Amino acid sequence: MLTGRTTLFLRGALFAALLVASGCQTAMPVQEMSDARQAIMAAKEAGAQQHAADDLKAAEGLLQSAEENLTTRNYAVARRDAVEAKTRAIDALKLSEASQEADN
Repeated sequence: MLTGRTTLFLRGALFAALLVASGCQTAMPVQEMSDARQAIMAAKEAGAQQHAADDLKAAEGLLQSAEENLTTRNYAVARRDAVEAKTRAIDALKLSEASQEADN
């Protein structure tokens, strides 16, 4: 049989584990935001403003939405928007590169 002290320790450990697990779900999406910003910059450098303006504009809008959700601590939505912004920026980059290759 467990002693009172052991039971208290196990309850505390379980509580701490649950707290850490729930904290992982709501952590700020710092890496996702950085990835989205870098993808947008790469798309711009590749000429996406001329060759893939719609995708670039969508990526920038999603990044702005992610930043707004960060300020309200809605991290799950911010993460989703940042990941989608990165995807749209990569699409813009690919379209821009393909368009430039077709021009040459």
